[in-house]
Amino acid sequence: MSKLTNKAAIITGASSGIGKAIAHHLAKEGANVVLAARRSERLQELAEEIQKEHGTEAKVVETDVTKKADVENLVKQTKESFGSVDVFVNNAGVMLLSFLKNDHVDEWEQMVDVNIKGVLYGIHAALPDMLEQGSGHMINVSSVAGHEVFPSSTVYSATKYAVKALSMGLEKELARSNVRVTNISPGAVDTELTEHITDGDVLEMFKDRSMQPLEAEDIASAVTYAVTQPSNVNVNEIIVRPLHQS
Repeated sequence: MSKLTNKAAIITGASSGIGKAIAHHLAKEGANVVLAARRSERLQELAEEIQKEHGTEAKVVETDVTKKADVENLVKQTKESFGSVDVFVNNAGVMLLSFLKNDHVDEWEQMVDVNIKGVLYGIHAALPDMLEQGSGHMINVSSVAGHEVFPSSTVYSATKYAVKALSMGLEKELARSNVRVTNISPGAVDTELTEHITDGDVLEMFKDRSMQPLEAEDIASAVTYAVTQPSNVNVNEIIVRPLHQS
């Protein structure tokens, strides 16, 4: 029997990319998954896939992580359906790369709202229940851009450095509890994130990139590794990047 059998795992940003892959991987390990994102139609399709392929429960909760009440409702519905919140994957994020000189202020604000506040709201909503039940695992998805700054990644990196700091601080706060914390930092991954970039200079720069990116499943495997370790093991940080990404 898998360590995740009959456990409840919430995944934000589950409608595509890394979040979708994580949902499949955790369900394959026996978890009942709660799929959270704004695009409920995609979530419903994913829930049907998971139930058919893995035989576990998959619940859809339409959620905007920039709204605290939405994330609180997400946790509330999870508890009502499954009785506990065992894993919370703060995966929702946006990567609106731009050069500061091009002044994409609205996009800066969107990244702060989703990438930082969204993670904080997840911690706010799920952590009290994990502490009360004496177990749980918070997974925060950061980025290699949360370890170093690349051309055009300044604001995005700032938000992902913040996620890393939140993970480090939370892990230290919870060191004497049975709640585990893992920070996952993906490198370049083949997802739709880059499709939302509007800065022309960045798009031009991307034309010259020939590196083979990771697949979403590579990151999902890292998450699965962290959450399936023995209860006395806390994997604090995993950095996963393509072989040729410097």
